[in-house]
Amino acid sequence: METIYDVAVIGAGPGGYIAAIRAAQLGLKTVCIDDFTDAAGKASLGGTCLNVGCIPSKALLESSENYEKAIHKFHEHGISATNVSIDVSKMLARKDGIVKQFTNGIDLLFKKNNVTQIHGRAQIVSKGDVVSIKVGGASEVIVNAKNVIIATGSQPRHMKSVPVDNEYICDNKGALSIPNTPKHLLVIGAGVIGLEMGSVWRRLGAQVTILEALPHFLTAVDEAVAKEAKKIFTKNVGLDIRLGCAVQSVTRKGKEITVTYKEDDNLKTLECDRIVVAVGRVPNSSGVGLENVGVKVDERGFIVVDNHNVSSVKNIYAIGDVVRGPMLAHKSSEEGVAVAETIAGQYGDVNLETIPWVIYTSPEIAWVGQTEQDLKADGVPYKVGKFPFVASGRAQAIGDSAGFVKMIAHATTDRILGVHIIGPYASELISEAVVAMEFGATAEDIARIVHAHPSLSEAMHEAALGIDNRYLSL
Repeated sequence: METIYDVAVIGAGPGGYIAAIRAAQLGLKTVCIDDFTDAAGKASLGGTCLNVGCIPSKALLESSENYEKAIHKFHEHGISATNVSIDVSKMLARKDGIVKQFTNGIDLLFKKNNVTQIHGRAQIVSKGDVVSIKVGGASEVIVNAKNVIIATGSQPRHMKSVPVDNEYICDNKGALSIPNTPKHLLVIGAGVIGLEMGSVWRRLGAQVTILEALPHFLTAVDEAVAKEAKKIFTKNVGLDIRLGCAVQSVTRKGKEITVTYKEDDNLKTLECDRIVVAVGRVPNSSGVGLENVGVKVDERGFIVVDNHNVSSVKNIYAIGDVVRGPMLAHKSSEEGVAVAETIAGQYGDVNLETIPWVIYTSPEIAWVGQTEQDLKADGVPYKVGKFPFVASGRAQAIGDSAGFVKMIAHATTDRILGVHIIGPYASELISEAVVAMEFGATAEDIARIVHAHPSLSEAMHEAALGIDNRYLSL
């Protein structure tokens, strides 16, 4: 008898595998189809995030930061460390081990929750009350399901003038497997991936130059945070960040690479031995068979969905990087949960206005809500509270006091409109702001909550007090 699944998920990244698990937990017969393979050519669950994105990059960031601390920071604590060296191959092996642990973990979670998994390339071939999906792999099969969730994610945006080989000229995948520290690493793009990968190799001793085509730094970030970040990344970290620089051509002779770029209408060149291309990502919407069933796609390649992630075909949903909104793993996961619950007859919802963003540099950058420049442009009246970590006892104790917490509240209602952090553990601190905004909190609410002392979270408390100029530690 032919199997008809309640839900078929295409893609096993952080959106897809979470959607599949949640659907199965709700009693829906679920299959997850994915075609990702690791370096050995074996099926590997977890998509870009777990295999060649979020998890491995954070492993490398942690290793490189520990190395830098051993050389430049330990002496402040009275700890002497001599002849400190870095074994890049061991660092990469640790990263690969963490990736393997988590990808294997998804396999176990699928078995625990009775999710059927199929390895192969999925293409939707027909629609109706039951949607048919052709899966190409070792042997071609047809999967039929009452509902389909497309979670195919995104891929690196490439440049015609910079051909990626993932050996000398790398995208995010190749950047995670550079076998030794480059002498001079060129990063094209000063976004999240560019700054994180540049930070890793700068800490390990590489000269790092970052070319950004836009004239402004971190345009999505609050201007005060972006200004502070550029100052720290150039003066403290040692990144050479050049704005308004558009790469024209790249030529390679052996291990030597020559890059020609335009700056202020002048052509310039530089020499390097490795390049990381980090100019954004594009949705993986082609090759899925959307045209076969009339699923609408916009001019940028994103699948068009409504507020409940339903596409133009009523029983085909799409989540994560392949739809509108930020390309963030946690946004994808929550959309996966929401869609699974919607299919099960429950109410699923994701508030795109309170999605936290994080850049895992040192110091970290994290934010949620609107920036000050957004509010100025919209004519919204607001107040600002800003507290520097240099005045935090906890930050001083851990030896990491760069940056600040900035809170923005409505001038009339006091409702929190945005929180922007650059500093230690910003990725953890931002969660308090997300919870507060999700519940419609005011700055006064945060100001009245007792925060542990000494803790980094006191900076959030002081920023809230600062909305009405009631700082207690400034």
